[in-house]
Amino acid sequence: SERLKQAIALAKSNIEKFHFSQKEEIVKVETSPGVVCWREARPIEKVGIYVPGGTAPLFSTVLMLAIPAKIAGCKEIVLCSPPGKEGAIHPAILYAANLAGVTRIFAVGGIQAIGAMSFGTKSVPKVEKIFGPGNQYVMTAKHAAQYYGTAIDMPAGPSELLVVADETCRPSFVAADLLSQAEHGPDSEVILLSDNKKVVKEINKELDIQLANLPRKEIAEKALKNSRAILFKDVETCIRFSNVYAPEHLILAVENPVLRSREVTSAGSVFLGNYSCESAGDYASGTNHTLPTSGYAKAYSGVSLDSFIKKITFQQLSEEGIVGIGIAVETMAEAEELFAHKNAMTLRLGEVSAQQAKNYENS
Repeated sequence: SERLKQAIALAKSNIEKFHFSQKEEIVKVETSPGVVCWREARPIEKVGIYVPGGTAPLFSTVLMLAIPAKIAGCKEIVLCSPPGKEGAIHPAILYAANLAGVTRIFAVGGIQAIGAMSFGTKSVPKVEKIFGPGNQYVMTAKHAAQYYGTAIDMPAGPSELLVVADETCRPSFVAADLLSQAEHGPDSEVILLSDNKKVVKEINKELDIQLANLPRKEIAEKALKNSRAILFKDVETCIRFSNVYAPEHLILAVENPVLRSREVTSAGSVFLGNYSCESAGDYASGTNHTLPTSGYAKAYSGVSLDSFIKKITFQQLSEEGIVGIGIAVETMAEAEELFAHKNAMTLRLGEVSAQQAKNYENS
């Protein structure tokens, strides 16, 4: 529909703005006189995007992955998605793919798609890195692909949301946010943390009201059975628990959320205040919704422009630079008993010394 096209266009614009802002300028640093070091970004040439079919057409995932790939300068962006009952990929996925700059599209799903992009087939090209969500079989296939030289975006599993709510929260908002993650799948996990028993009761009441009218009620109900509401003595303790849990999504529906956010050390993406619903980040705020789950937010970041590039370091030494660090390099190489390393510097030091002596004689 035209309305959906306009919504996708808005989301695309915001995602582009946020990811364009992640581009870095080249900064050259003279670490010692005559020794200049810098770093430059280069795009990954071929990337693969997997978009599940399942119970909903996740065209938003296409935007979240193809847009930064395009901004990064990836030459080939390959998309695999399972066909529907009619044998075709959902039109919304195809529309988003065309808009975001996907170069090749294949109607193949599951571990077959991951295998095809990992090794290449007569039709599907081999890619260097695979992105995108999937069920446990797809994720296992992505992990296996790494053993054969194909990189992946991150370890990921079922969707997660943790909400920290105090007496300033809007219970109806919190309940809606919890259900927005619960409806992803029966293995999704939503956690409510609060320092106020009354707030927990009000949110549970709202959950029952909203759940009754939810089209994906059965899926959400199964997810809620795996989920918990936990009462702590204060908000600070709630956030400490959250840091250990390291959720994919974290909502701080508390007083002074920006101030409280400084206490957050591990989370995929954080939503501050009553009006920052998690679904905004899923679709159109501009941040990326491809995030680490299962506690991996302790060590992994969500997808960003950096996910689609390699950062190569450069260094250039002049004669002055060789003289400045040469003896240190020789000494360290000898201490590690790597004498070819030492010799590579010794030869250059000798040539520079000879040239300096010659210049002195001619002066």
